[in-house]
Parts: sequence; structure tokens; C-alpha cells
Amino acid sequence: MTYYSGFIAAVPNANKQAYLDHARKSWPMFKKRGALRMVECWGEDVPHGSETDFHRATKASEDETPVFSWIEWPDRATCDAAWQDMMNDPDMQEMGDMPFDGKRMFWGGFAPILDVS
Repeated sequence: MTYYSGFIAAVPNANKQAYLDHARKSWPMFKKRGALRMVECWGEDVPHGSETDFHRATKASEDETPVFSWIEWPDRATCDAAWQDMMNDPDMQEMGDMPFDGKRMFWGGFAPILDVS
């Protein structure tokens, strides 16, 4: 069954292109390990809530934008194996620094429970 890795981060507005470049550079590493699709979304309509929101969750400052991204995998086993392999891959060091504060990024793995068109 399809499986998804989801990510939320706050990216400095000045680093939008650097973020996009970083994401594009990472895609071949995911693809060669079985990823089917990668989607990167720049926040446009991300309201501030009264209790919680994307800004609070990432501790985004006024000059940062929340991003929402996901990677689609054929199944969880492929996803788990890919992440394990990438953590041991020396090519990961060539990716350079992330254009955002990775300490404020959060992620998780998700199994779909409804998929309608």
C-alpha cells in the first residue's frame, strides 16, 4: 500500500530559491531508492490560529514561510529502507547545509486511510 513521508518546516523568505534548489537536488536520491513522487508546497494561505498553526509549530518568524512537503512511496518497507540507506550514504554530505533551520522541521510517515478522486 502507498506510504507517505510528510514534512513541515519554516523557510526564510530570502531562501525560497535555495530551498527549491535543495529540494530539486534531493529528488534523484529519493527516486533511485523507489520514491514515486515528491511535492514541495510554499505556504500562501497559512493563517495564524488562536491555539495552534503552522507558524507556531515551526516557530516561524515574520520573515519565514511554512512549507509543506511529502514524498510518495510504493509502500512503507521501501520508505524505511530508503531512509536507512540515505543516512549511510556519503553523497548526503554533498547536499550541503539546509536553507532553513532543521531543528524546527518536523516529519512523519503516513499510511493513507482514504483516497478519493
